[in-house]
Amino acid sequence: MNNGLRVAAVVVTYNRLPLLQQCLAALKAQTVPPAAVWVIDNASTDGTREAVLALDWPALIYRNTGSNLGGAGGFACGMQQAASAGYDALWVMDDDTLPEPKALEMLLRADHALQGRYGWLSSRALAPDGTDQPMNRQRITPYTDLPDYEGGCLPAVMASFVSLFVRQERIRRFGLPIAEFFIWSDDWEYTRRISREEPCYVIPGSRVVHAMQNPGTVNIATDIPARWERYRYFYRNDVVLYRREGVRGWLWLLAKDLWHTLQVLRDRRGQRRKRICIIWKGFAAGVRFHPPTSYLP
Repeated sequence: MNNGLRVAAVVVTYNRLPLLQQCLAALKAQTVPPAAVWVIDNASTDGTREAVLALDWPALIYRNTGSNLGGAGGFACGMQQAASAGYDALWVMDDDTLPEPKALEMLLRADHALQGRYGWLSSRALAPDGTDQPMNRQRITPYTDLPDYEGGCLPAVMASFVSLFVRQERIRRFGLPIAEFFIWSDDWEYTRRISREEPCYVIPGSRVVHAMQNPGTVNIATDIPARWERYRYFYRNDVVLYRREGVRGWLWLLAKDLWHTLQVLRDRRGQRRKRICIIWKGFAAGVRFHPPTSYLP
């Protein structure tokens, strides 16, 4: 079943060739293969370009962004190029996403059942051990995670870019992800932007394994030191996402950042002052941050 839709998978990658190769193998093994697979390479230096171009796969399209645009910039670039090429729908994912063989088929079955009347569809993301990946659990409100995956089609308002299915007309209407986010919250902001206007759904029968290198929730109090610096993007971008929810959104932001601050104070790994500064400088930067929304030409 493909519903007559020409679907392009969009995969953003940066210096993770072994994971990308697994992702591409999983895409090639789909029971209903996508019409094309766009690899958006954020200027990797690990031989990604040569490895991808060496593959004998006519459906594979390689694009190098020329510099590291971050996940947000990569998705904005890839979605713009693939949607402008005329595909009916895009299936978006990171390079560490490993779709099970029927992942796209189940999304297309849901698309058919819903007659295209939805904003986006999202897959169930699992960890390599088969448990649900906490970072990718969708939300039924901006503040509440999906409690379980019981059912065939579950309403949701926010989802990650780990297997997101969206029709081209929705991209034309709602625009592209905010490239200026660089990393983090770009997927939550984008899916929430759409869900404010149209119903959106999780399709539990569509399953992917998210083989992420640093599993867990996004929190500077619990993450590894090597990743602390990048959290300035998270605390900044979340302000853009949640201020659109009004007073409750601001209260959520303050409560979350205060809770993370308290967790940092209780963490024994040191550099508490540095991490707390990242949280609140990020928050302050977010208050001043008003990135534009880009649309397809």
